[in-house]
Amino acid sequence: MNDITPMAVAPLVSSRGIAVLGSTGSIGTNTLQVVEHLIKQGQPFEVIGLAAASSWKKLAEQAVRFNPKVVILTHPANAGDLTELKTALAHTRIKVLTGDQAVVDLARRDDVAVVAASVVGAAGLAPVLAAAEAGKWIALSNKEALVVAGCLVIPLVEKSGATLLPVDSEHSAIFQSLRSGQLREIARIILTASGGPFRSWTVEKMRTATVQEALTHPNWRMGPKITIDSATLMNKALEIVEAHWLFNLPAERIDVLIHPQSIIHSMIEFVDGSTIAQLGTPDMRTAIQYALTHPQRHGGCSSRLDWSTIKEMTFEQPDQRFPALGIGYEVIRRGGTSGAVANAANETANSLFRAGKIPFGKIVDITSGVLKKHLDHGFVGQPQLADLLAADAWARAEAAL
Repeated sequence: MNDITPMAVAPLVSSRGIAVLGSTGSIGTNTLQVVEHLIKQGQPFEVIGLAAASSWKKLAEQAVRFNPKVVILTHPANAGDLTELKTALAHTRIKVLTGDQAVVDLARRDDVAVVAASVVGAAGLAPVLAAAEAGKWIALSNKEALVVAGCLVIPLVEKSGATLLPVDSEHSAIFQSLRSGQLREIARIILTASGGPFRSWTVEKMRTATVQEALTHPNWRMGPKITIDSATLMNKALEIVEAHWLFNLPAERIDVLIHPQSIIHSMIEFVDGSTIAQLGTPDMRTAIQYALTHPQRHGGCSSRLDWSTIKEMTFEQPDQRFPALGIGYEVIRRGGTSGAVANAANETANSLFRAGKIPFGKIVDITSGVLKKHLDHGFVGQPQLADLLAADAWARAEAAL
C-alpha cells in the first residue's frame, strides 16, 4: 500500500487567506470561531470569502464581524433576500454575489489559500473539485464530495499538489492517530459512532419515530440533515466510504463500533496489535483547528475533557437495527456511480422525512431500494463528472416517487 496520501505530505501554509463555504451552518459557524481564535493568537488568517445558501441575516452578521472581500448567497429563500443582504452591507466594501458559480470562483481565487468546505450534501461537490484542481489547502467536512466523487477528487488532489485534510471528528481522529505509524502498518481502522438517539430503541419503535425525536442527538449539536443521518447511522455509512478514499483502505479493513460516550473519536489498530486512538469532548472545533493548522498545534478554543468525571467508556457492535451501514460497504465494493446514487437517494429520503411525508423507517428502505435498482440497471463503473451528476439527478427523482 502506498504511504503517500493527499494528507500525509501537507506543507505549512504561510499565507492563510481562507474561504468558508457553508459559513452559516453548524460547522461553518464553528470554523469561524476557530479562525477568530487563531487570529487572536497571532496566526496569519484572513477571511477572504463567506458563502451560505439562504441565511442572509446570519451571513450579514458574519460579514460585518470578519470583513471579507466577498460574500455569496447562493439560493435566496425569498426574492428580496439578496437586496436585504446588499443593504445590510452597503456601508462596507464587501462584494455581494449569488449563485453556485460564484462559490466555485471563490474556491479558485488566488488570494484564497485555504478552502473550508462545509456545504452540506452534493451541492458542495463543485467547489471542492475546483479547490482540488487549483491546488488549495482543503479542510473538508463535506463528506459527500468523496462519497459521490472520490474517484475524481483524489486524483485531482494528487495531480495538483492540493492538501486534503478531514474535519469530520472520526477521520480527523484517524489522521491524528496515523502520526504513530504508516498506512501499510494499519490492520484496520475503527470508526466510532454514538448510536444516535435510538441506540436502545426497538426496530418497531424506531420505524415510527417523530422528526423531533430523531433530531434530539444525545451528544453532538449539528444541522438537521446530519442529525437525522446520525439517527439512521447513514452518516456512518457515508464516513465508511469517506475513510476508504482518505486512507486508501478496502471495506474489510474499516470497522464501526458504537461508543455512546463519544469520547474516543476513532482509532487505528496496527499490525503489531497496538491501538492508537484520539480522545476528546464532542466539540467539532478541535478537528477544525487541526485541519487548519496541521502539522502544528496551537492553544485551542474547544472544551476539554474532565477526566475526573468520566466513569466509563462502553462499546457495542451495531446490529440489524442499523442496516444503513451495509450501504456504505456496498458503495466501496461497487464503486463507480453507486456513491452518487446512495447519497442522493438518502438526501431525498432524509428531506422527505423531515417534511413529514414518510416515516423514519422508510429513509434507509428508500435509499437501499434506489441503490439496488441502479446497480441492476444504469450503473457506470468508471464515471466522469457528467455520469455522476446524471446518477445523482436520477436517484433524487427515483427516491421522491
